Amino acid sequence: MSGQLVILNELLRLAVRPRLATVTKPGEARRDFDLFSQFFLRLASDVTHTVEPGRPPLHRFSPGAVKGSHVIMYFHGGGYMAGSPRTHAALAGALARASGCEVVLPDYRLAPENPAPAALEDACAAHANVLDRVGAPDRIVLGGDSAGGGLALSLLADLCARGERPAAAFAFSPWVDMTLSGASLRENADTEAYLPANRMELARDLVIGSLAPEDPRVSPLFAAFEAPPPVQIHVGRSEILRDDARAMAEHLRNAGGQVELDERPEVPHAWPIFCGYVPEADETVASVARFLGRA
Repeated sequence: MSGQLVILNELLRLAVRPRLATVTKPGEARRDFDLFSQFFLRLASDVTHTVEPGRPPLHRFSPGAVKGSHVIMYFHGGGYMAGSPRTHAALAGALARASGCEVVLPDYRLAPENPAPAALEDACAAHANVLDRVGAPDRIVLGGDSAGGGLALSLLADLCARGERPAAAFAFSPWVDMTLSGASLRENADTEAYLPANRMELARDLVIGSLAPEDPRVSPLFAAFEAPPPVQIHVGRSEILRDDARAMAEHLRNAGGQVELDERPEVPHAWPIFCGYVPEADETVASVARFLGRA
């Protein structure tokens, strides 16, 4: 474990997790995330960022001369209630630089103002826009972190059912089970550096609206996957969502998919967002780029 990761984990345990355990309004969490990203998660100067208006707006990140053959559709995390393409601009830029591909982040609607399935509806609309531009579904790769990882996998199930199978998908610490059945939610409640386990049920209830927790539109662990493409999943062994990742990998394999599950010790939830600060984050981004090179 790098020294940078040791420091990051302590900062998260001392400052971020206590704040998440006490914040009562989604708007407060959004402001916190926005302020943090403005100061610490800045886009590299050699990556271009443009915004295409629409529903939803699409934020495009390009590493200059695009060399990769795919377009990455990436869905930001934030528990479906916070985060935006701007909070994840640094990560989008890092993925663009490492892969040589354009990275597109949809600015999907957030709960509780827009509960599920609003995020998935926006994801489908964004995919239709990107598909119209690139011309073939196998030129698109899906990705995301945390709730955004779950959203990417819900979209993947929908696309496979409609015959629009993407080239591949990847997810960092995906939240895929709104029934909250994973044993790691209890087993890792103390080792998790970032997310407070005792707030997950409240967050879930604000997100799902009138949907049942096992509805595949918000819990892709219960979705049917028809001939899924290769999928790479990254998770920390000490995370409360560790078992979400493990169960999702097994579910995809049972559907006939090829799945790479990378479990890392001691990393916090959705650690690739700290790329540029923590070597473990940079290594995971590089792993995704290698994975996409094989897709």
